Amino acid sequence: MVGMIGKKIDAKRVFDESGRSVALTVIQSGPCVVTQIKDEASDGYNAVQLGFEDKKGKHTTKPLLGHFGKANASPKRKLVEFRGFEEDFSGELKLGQTVHLHDVFSEGDCIDVVGKAKGKGFQGVVKSHGFSGVGGRTHGQHNRERARGSVGASSFPSRVFKGTRMARRHGGHRVKVKHLKILKIIADAHLMLIRGVVPGAKNGYVILQR
Repeated sequence: MVGMIGKKIDAKRVFDESGRSVALTVIQSGPCVVTQIKDEASDGYNAVQLGFEDKKGKHTTKPLLGHFGKANASPKRKLVEFRGFEEDFSGELKLGQTVHLHDVFSEGDCIDVVGKAKGKGFQGVVKSHGFSGVGGRTHGQHNRERARGSVGASSFPSRVFKGTRMARRHGGHRVKVKHLKILKIIADAHLMLIRGVVPGAKNGYVILQR
């Protein structure tokens, strides 16, 4: 699937001609550099590895410095593999080539966006699963408002079933949102405006797929 690496810049709200509120997400995408080209002969499958956003060489391991050196590219912070580039670009991509936003996407395209949701830390059942708690403070219950209640029987089966909704680490997982429409592309600034909500915090990396 053809795509690029991006960064979530901001989330905004605008009003259309009918007065309805429309959620917009501003994403900076590219320029990305081709850091590796894989083929079936050497790797068993066809793919293109793209790198996004420069970082200092002193913060890069020596194996990665050699990897970027083969492509004559500066060290990158984010590397992602994409399949399908050979179909769209028909072998025109070269190692070290720069791929811009307008090379892959156009205004009006529907894309899928993959991001990492905001991490909320370790949370109880009220925030994680929408529980309402055991009850009020009557009849001696002074600290049970947000308690989970019973999680299993005693004599049988004498264990807690797998998948029981309990306190857990909340957020921080991979989220994919499908069929978001590109409303506008600002090629000079490497920005795109997407209708809809994209997962993740500001300045978080996202993967754009078409």
